[in-house]
Amino acid sequence: MYTPTHFRFENETDKVNFMKRYSFGTIITVKDDLPIATQLPFFIDDSSDRLKLISHFAVANEQAKYIEDKPSLIIFSEPHAYISPTHYDKRESVPTWDYISVHAYGTAKIITEEPLKLEALEQMIRFYEKSYMQQWQDLPEKFKTGMMRGIIAFELEITDLQGQKKLSQNKTEIEIQRITDHLENSDNTVEKELVEFMKNTKK
Repeated sequence: MYTPTHFRFENETDKVNFMKRYSFGTIITVKDDLPIATQLPFFIDDSSDRLKLISHFAVANEQAKYIEDKPSLIIFSEPHAYISPTHYDKRESVPTWDYISVHAYGTAKIITEEPLKLEALEQMIRFYEKSYMQQWQDLPEKFKTGMMRGIIAFELEITDLQGQKKLSQNKTEIEIQRITDHLENSDNTVEKELVEFMKNTKK
């Protein structure tokens, strides 16, 4: 990831928390020298000293064939906003975009053992909708078995975690205030969400 000095996102705990908050990511893997990608929800497992991502493909998704042979890149990115040059002091300014992004790298392992596959799926349920667990457990075994056959579960141990916070840190306090005021009054909820990060980021 290209990360200018102003926009470095170095705190590992903050990066993990960001992935947990914006856990719907894009996994990119190389097939025949071309990138292929799938958007997936991830469970971020930081319960040990090995940070792992857990998710699953639909069984028909060919990307699953390549995730054990080559490293994958998973991108977590949200929120973001267009930043108008009208907020800057200098007239000789151009538009830009503020955003936060975390890139996780690693080689995945497909989970083939049925108990581990079930546990991976139930970790996702507990993370995304804990209240659904009782309904899931009460479903007929035949139905659950059929659902399990339709997915390819995997875990990916993260070997490199990179991040960037581009939040106008290279601008003056007055310019940043103009930007945050504008975003706070936006009708776009994604833009509003960015303000929280801007206010918590020290220059």
